[in-house]
Amino acid sequence: MNQRGFTLLEAIIALVLITSTGMALLSWINTNLITLQHIQQTYQRQEAMRNALAYMDTVNPFEKPHGKETVGIYTFQWKANALQLPKKGKGLYQMALYDTEIEVFHQKTLLALFTLRQIGFKQVYQPQKWF
Repeated sequence: MNQRGFTLLEAIIALVLITSTGMALLSWINTNLITLQHIQQTYQRQEAMRNALAYMDTVNPFEKPHGKETVGIYTFQWKANALQLPKKGKGLYQMALYDTEIEVFHQKTLLALFTLRQIGFKQVYQPQKWF
């Protein structure tokens, strides 16, 4: 007897193989998309922390121990806690060491929370004129 075409069993086996291959491929694509999303979130968090550190370089915790500022798409909120009482320096300034807790938000979503150690200072004496 001469057979032509597929039998029903061969067609079912082919469909099972195609379906299982397709499901494995979709699972692999889904895993890659989730990984990409995590990478993008990590990158955004790192960018936000770099921006917060750059901004906090301009903040003197002795004079402004807490505050909130929006820069670009990020909002920074900080609170500085003195680790020691302010001390008179050898020069014109009084100084203290601070641990500053910083929160970084993007559209009310907390992106980063970290602590930064800073030196705060305040000029308490005027330089003497020698002329």
